[in-house]
Amino acid sequence: MAIIAKFSNKEVGMSEISVVEFEAKVLEKEEIVIRIRAPVGRKVSDYAYERKAAGSQSIADWLEGRIKPLIGAHEVTVVDGAYTTPHGRTKLDRLRSSYEK
Repeated sequence: MAIIAKFSNKEVGMSEISVVEFEAKVLEKEEIVIRIRAPVGRKVSDYAYERKAAGSQSIADWLEGRIKPLIGAHEVTVVDGAYTTPHGRTKLDRLRSSYEK
């Protein structure tokens, strides 16, 4: 189920960045790899969080609370350290540790 943002970026003062830039910012801040399906050149709201999400949070809750409101109806996939899609109930700490090998 996709969440579509009910506001425009101009109304709330948020800037827009490309999907590639968004994925890179999430990796830098959250230490999590995501892939968004969107046309080349598509813009989404900036990922402007200052701190990474708590490790005790589930992937599903993190996606619903932080990612989907910024990317609208675009499909997003989380990729773990084994290049697979982890279960939504997986905790972020466990996901982050999957990249360490």
